[in-house]
Amino acid sequence: MTLKVVIADDEDLIRTGLRVILDSEPGLTVVGEAADGAEVIGVVRRERPDVVLMDVRMPGVDGIQATARLVAMDRPPKVLVVTTFENDDYVYEALRAGASGFLLKRTRPDDLVQAVRVVAAGETLLFPAAIRRLAGAHTARRPALTGLTEREGEVLRLVARGLSNAEIAAELVVSGETVKTHVGNVLAKLGARDRTQAVIAAYESGFVSPS
Repeated sequence: MTLKVVIADDEDLIRTGLRVILDSEPGLTVVGEAADGAEVIGVVRRERPDVVLMDVRMPGVDGIQATARLVAMDRPPKVLVVTTFENDDYVYEALRAGASGFLLKRTRPDDLVQAVRVVAAGETLLFPAAIRRLAGAHTARRPALTGLTEREGEVLRLVARGLSNAEIAAELVVSGETVKTHVGNVLAKLGARDRTQAVIAAYESGFVSPS
């Protein structure tokens, strides 16, 4: 199955470069482009892409607002933020709004392609160190987490460290299916769309310390 991608960036050169990289890969095709956050909404409604590569700093409707609107759709695409600076409040707010992860614009082409495939498959692109740095300025933004079992809390802390389900299973000496169940329960109890949203909630509530 070919994965459909839309690129949203206010710089023509960036959009062209991303299109060339993605269109050269088997199983990937760029079906549309947008120069701002308002335009990308219509493009997504028309083309129904699997993934949107989203710049966060755009005139008019920025990538944060656009991401929030996209993830509220009935069949939302995955949003992958492409940014110049990782230590940027815009990136953090886009993740809070529902983006599945972020990449730097200087990312190698192979890593960009892999990232698109990862988020299209329903995984999240989690960079624990970067999110920890960003979260450090946003603690106490939400109430303390309640309702998690002791084991679910352990799983959430390991997710915040960036461990995969297989790595968590090895750490806790349980099966992968058991970890998958715990992660699902954590997401449901936190009202989190994915692992990135759960990690942000863990930091902002103080459940996990960014220090």
